[in-house]
Amino acid sequence: MNLLLDEVARATARLADAGAASPRADAEELAAAVHGVSRSELHKVPDAAFDALFWEYVARREAGEPLQHITGRAFFRYLELKVGPGVFVPRPETEVMVGWALETLRDMDVRDPLVVDLGTGSAAIALSIALEAPRARVHAVEKDPTAFVHATRNVEELDERGRVRLHLDDFGTALGELDGTVDLVISNPPYIPMSEWEYVPRDVRDHDPADALWGGGDDGLDAIRAVERTARRLLRPGGYAAVEHSDLQGNGVYWIFAEENGWRDVRNRRDLTNRDRFVTARLSVP
Repeated sequence: MNLLLDEVARATARLADAGAASPRADAEELAAAVHGVSRSELHKVPDAAFDALFWEYVARREAGEPLQHITGRAFFRYLELKVGPGVFVPRPETEVMVGWALETLRDMDVRDPLVVDLGTGSAAIALSIALEAPRARVHAVEKDPTAFVHATRNVEELDERGRVRLHLDDFGTALGELDGTVDLVISNPPYIPMSEWEYVPRDVRDHDPADALWGGGDDGLDAIRAVERTARRLLRPGGYAAVEHSDLQGNGVYWIFAEENGWRDVRNRRDLTNRDRFVTARLSVP
């Protein structure tokens, strides 16, 4: 074992004692970020190249700072995104919703599908769709100026074909010029009720932006209600909506997309842990 791998093993024990959910992966990712290699290449770092900054990073993680804020990067599907304080860190469960969206776009067989991402944050969803559905045109809306800076940087670095257009706006009122023309609306909005504050992991509630967490209303679903209204306004007849929620909110979100508001084919869909994670719906055709 070389010096770096030995230090990673020690760091893993420290992070485990601190209550990190994935101490080995965190220690390896911190080491990889400090030394400019991938996790699979840690064994190639010579002992003389060991950087003590690694232990500063470990101490920050021990104190509860999110891994992605320390390294400045987050991985989402095929993307490496720039993230940091002031922007929501994308989660793996959202990747499942994006996968559904991509399959739906393919099944639509629309030449240049028009997609709207409401509350884009780091632009993870918007960029994934632009990358994996190359003919899609994506409008991404974000109202928080700090998050918008992160989204702008990621789009400038990763959107080589110029398929993503960012809008600094409130997703409840944005994009009136697109009303009735959009093929797919997708959103990972805030949805946590304030009553659940004490149950939210410390590194989330202390570091992710509040506007990206607390959904409003007694049930936390006010932001999702706003997504439903905006999706209904933006979509063409037959267009689709997808919105993420917590694993306990599937039934409540299902009924937000009510038949009397013109929705059809409403379904709860599950993540990789087989828990309700997002609702999809189709706007009816007259």
